[in-house]
Amino acid sequence: MIRWWSVALIATLGAPPPKPVYEAYAIRYATLADFPLRALVLGADSAATADIAMMVWLLKGEGRVMLVDAGFYRQEFLDAWKQLRDFVKPSDAVARAGVTPDQVTDIVVSHLHWDHADGVDLFPKARVWVQRREFEFYLDSVNQRRTGVFPVDIAMLKRVQAAGRLRLVEGDSQAVAPGVFVYTGGRHTKESQYVSAPIEGATAVIASDNLYLYQNLDRRRPIAATWDTTSNLAAQERMLRLAGGPRLVVPGHDALVFTRFREVVPGVARIR
Repeated sequence: MIRWWSVALIATLGAPPPKPVYEAYAIRYATLADFPLRALVLGADSAATADIAMMVWLLKGEGRVMLVDAGFYRQEFLDAWKQLRDFVKPSDAVARAGVTPDQVTDIVVSHLHWDHADGVDLFPKARVWVQRREFEFYLDSVNQRRTGVFPVDIAMLKRVQAAGRLRLVEGDSQAVAPGVFVYTGGRHTKESQYVSAPIEGATAVIASDNLYLYQNLDRRRPIAATWDTTSNLAAQERMLRLAGGPRLVVPGHDALVFTRFREVVPGVARIR
């Protein structure tokens, strides 16, 4: 006779493991005022400007406290941008979401521009995930000068590497945590990447600078700063497929993120 508890045990052993689920947040640490729209959306009105949000993104789940990008804080960058408003150090902005710098386990750096990579060393225990081709290309000082990557940040990442915390990602569609994947093809820099993460009942896509504004997506316009407009548009279409539509594709600098998603505290919006 097969007893009920043996059937339950067989069913339990044969059940697939639960799918990963993360909480996802957009966190604003500054505003860049009166930024020219033509630098964000290819073909935009040359006279138009926008106040753009400077953001990092937080993923919490599966024993991980992950950031996508780390912002910036060094004085040389603060001095260079006079139209910067309401700046707080990215580590302080993340603290609004209840996360201390030591609690961050991982940082996925979408690309090595100063406003996305400079703050990595504010989070001293995190593993740092960068595309190998991106990192190795910008080790060359000539390539840095051409594309807005700065020696101070490359030197900092070398220190992260020496400490054993740098993880070099080998190309497209790679897992960096349970259920969290990175993708290439946006072509904002040599090998910029964007991120998908499973949230409750859906998938969120953190585009970072591979998609600056909702306007890029709504108008099917490539970003203005891309190495390849065709590839950038193809990446946008892929983001839509990954997220099952436009609602959960999160652009890198659009202040509307904080009205389309509910703020749980000022400057922190839950992506859901």
